[in-house]
Amino acid sequence: MTRQIIDQICAQMPGATASDPTTELDSWKVGGKMFACFGDRIDGVCVKTDSVDTAQMLIDAGAATKAPYFHKSWVLVSFGADQDELQHRIATSYEIVRRGLPKKVQAALDQA
Repeated sequence: MTRQIIDQICAQMPGATASDPTTELDSWKVGGKMFACFGDRIDGVCVKTDSVDTAQMLIDAGAATKAPYFHKSWVLVSFGADQDELQHRIATSYEIVRRGLPKKVQAALDQA
């Protein structure tokens, strides 16, 4: 898995936008809220889970590791992970973040 493939996966999400802050990290956002983050010093993509318990379960199962510098509900999925698993984790993160957006913003994403 490469950063370019991650970009392709994220770009397919309705309303997703790429953001390159002043740090070495690239991130993808929906409605201004980040759902995926990766960079030169991270061997994978950081994604949000629905809870600290889910994140810990993924870590315990070996499907992810703790995402450095992120809340405990975020995990780091390695670029070496199965592509289907990585796509699922990114899509899940996107949906979690999207559901937290105001209803008007969510509706506008469906219109785009």
